[in-house]
Amino acid sequence: MSVRIRLKRLGAKKAPFYRIVVADSRTARNGKSIDEIGYYNPTTEPVDLKVDADAAAKWIANGAQPSDTVKALLKKAGVIKD
Repeated sequence: MSVRIRLKRLGAKKAPFYRIVVADSRTARNGKSIDEIGYYNPTTEPVDLKVDADAAAKWIANGAQPSDTVKALLKKAGVIKD
């Protein structure tokens, strides 16, 4: 089983809101998730980003692979250094 850290889309049409979740890579984008570790709202000014750094670091240490977008968000939040 491959575990990924990725975005789950919520919100209305043309007003997206995302949750940062840990999920099995085989599940659908908005399907069942294992854990929620934060959220991202790109529609506000400034962008609203909140990540539980301890939970994200724990999942990455246990082998979860972040998606490209989530990796950029985690860098912005200061959770991972690269």
